[in-house]
Amino acid sequence: MKKLTTLMFLTGFLALSGLTTYAQDADSATAVVQEPVKAKSPTPAPPQEEEFAPIPERSFHQVVKDQFIAGGWQFMSIVLLCLILGLAIAIERIITLNLATTNTKKLLAGVEDSLSSGGVKAAKELCKNTKGPVASIFTQGLMRMSEGIEMVEKSIISYGSVEMGKLEKGMVWISLFISLAPMLGFMGTVIGMIDAFDAIAAAGDVSPSLVANGIKVALLTTVGGLIVAVILQLFYNYLISKIDSLVNSMEDASISLVDILVKHNLSKS
Repeated sequence: MKKLTTLMFLTGFLALSGLTTYAQDADSATAVVQEPVKAKSPTPAPPQEEEFAPIPERSFHQVVKDQFIAGGWQFMSIVLLCLILGLAIAIERIITLNLATTNTKKLLAGVEDSLSSGGVKAAKELCKNTKGPVASIFTQGLMRMSEGIEMVEKSIISYGSVEMGKLEKGMVWISLFISLAPMLGFMGTVIGMIDAFDAIAAAGDVSPSLVANGIKVALLTTVGGLIVAVILQLFYNYLISKIDSLVNSMEDASISLVDILVKHNLSKS
């Protein structure tokens, strides 16, 4: 009986040990099965930026050309013609007035030295060989030297007016173009607005697309005329200041010449 009990105990113990070992092996296998290899998900590609074709930059010349055409060639061409003619006259006047500028102090000193050394004839030769309105006035005054100082003064005043007229030559045309360019621009404005209202009347409806073209033409012609007037006005003011400077120089030099001639006559007597 004891042997049977011992045998049953040993059999149960062995069976229990086998079950424990099998359970541990099963747990290990389950752990391995429960931890599958995770597949790497593909990395999303970074979003690509949309490529836009670069907008070509227009030059200043191209922009002006486009606006000139959009403003209507009928009036814009006349405004451009005013600018070209006005600039041509202004540039010619600038060159002429710069060439007419004379060093009056040097000329007066030369006339005084010539009167002392060679008399009136030498002084006249010096003035004839010198360019500029001041030298021309001196020449006319010296030619009346034999008739007295009063005739010299009258000759200087009379010929001074002639030289002043020569200096102001062409200025009236620049003034005309300064006034004409904005007038043409405003005329284009009125015509553009008339076209806009005609489009409204024909369509029977007020739509921005209908009046936009006429208003654009009106504004462009106005801007064109004002730009021309501003440019020519700058040149005109410069020329006026240059003429005033030359006229003042002529008057001062003429007074100094009369003083030199009076001293010369006193020294002879």
